[in-house]
Amino acid sequence: MSPTLQALGIDRMSREDRLRLLGEIWDTLTPVTQAAIPDAHREELDRRLAAADANPSAGLPWEEVRDRLRGGK
Repeated sequence: MSPTLQALGIDRMSREDRLRLLGEIWDTLTPVTQAAIPDAHREELDRRLAAADANPSAGLPWEEVRDRLRGGK
């Protein structure tokens, strides 16, 4: 079982100390460019790129998506 925030005492740390700890943990992670991408994910990305290339007008501009998400349209 993984340790909890409470067991590690992280919940009692100041905001600044938690942010510093988060940065230290982040720095230990392997960059995405070095991580292995499963073949199934790569195939799905290729499929989506091909679909987008085949029908570029099927998508929506980012501004429209953002406005819809914000309840504007």
